[in-house]
Amino acid sequence: MLREGYHSVGDSSVGDSSADAEHSEGVISKKQIFKGNIIGVESWQVLLPNGKEASRDIVIHPGASVIIPVSKNNELYMVRQYRTPVGEVSLELPAGKLDEGEEPDVCAIRELKEETGLEADKIQHILSFYSTPGFSNEILHLYIATGLCEGIACADEDEFVTVEKIPIDELTNMILSNKITDAKTIIGILLADKFIKGEAEI
Repeated sequence: MLREGYHSVGDSSVGDSSADAEHSEGVISKKQIFKGNIIGVESWQVLLPNGKEASRDIVIHPGASVIIPVSKNNELYMVRQYRTPVGEVSLELPAGKLDEGEEPDVCAIRELKEETGLEADKIQHILSFYSTPGFSNEILHLYIATGLCEGIACADEDEFVTVEKIPIDELTNMILSNKITDAKTIIGILLADKFIKGEAEI
């Protein structure tokens, strides 16, 4: 197993720190409102650049890894599952939240096996991005997995997923026809399409 390249977001390498200084907010206080199994909610009192104070409701999330499993025939392994918050069945890339203290690449390998039964000879980090920076600190770490070997999936007890192998061209068409609506999956598919066509390099 070859695991390559990991870098995060939210550090000095992202954006122009000198230009961003005039937009920054200082944190005065934090208050926990809710603590669940996956997320927490906090109320932050912040100091605005103009010296005034404001409140921010923040969803706290441990982060997650997203995997793009690419077959030798340029098909992607996808998972179909019901998403209760939106009341719909969703076709998505395999993904899952980081356990406490878990590295994103380790999470990617674990989730790939759990949700699809797949193991990869090579897994490479593409990028990391915030899912909804307007109200959450969740970071998604996107990986591409190749040299796949099929096995037996072992999803969590509360996960009911179906694994499907779909050509990349069909997936891009499904995005344009609004049949795929999950944001992280759309990002992953469109990036995978560029890599497969040689229009981008990892």
